[in-house]
Amino acid sequence: MRTLDFTPLYRNAIGFDRLLNMMETGANNNSQGGYPPYNIEQKADNQYRITMAVAGFAEDELDITQQETSLVVSGKRKEEEGKNYIYQGIAERDFERKFQLADYVKVIGASMENGLLHIDLEREIPEAMQPRKIAINGKAPTNLLEGKKN
Repeated sequence: MRTLDFTPLYRNAIGFDRLLNMMETGANNNSQGGYPPYNIEQKADNQYRITMAVAGFAEDELDITQQETSLVVSGKRKEEEGKNYIYQGIAERDFERKFQLADYVKVIGASMENGLLHIDLEREIPEAMQPRKIAINGKAPTNLLEGKKN
């Protein structure tokens, strides 16, 4: 397997070191496999939903944690003794799935329905970061997204 080295890019890409680190770890870390399967859906311009198939897990066996721009969803099964499987085709293994979130994206809620875990996300861009029209000849600037004067 071929490894990627982004070291030469660090010299020319000022301020993009976090992006390059994400690319490097993403290229080298594919250990999560495909369990549990998930979908990412865009519901509106700044609203998203992650849906994970967590059949067999109870709500108290799942943990959702957001720390800055990282979202970690993990599931830990409770030990059940006395079961003797003849065939076990249902994956009942613990998992930890990590998602890298963009700046200003936060988790606004989570729900579970029919074995699917829904995590709702929303991007709230601060007003200072929103695009605004710069006036010429001293007129008041206008916020382009909302059309109001500042």
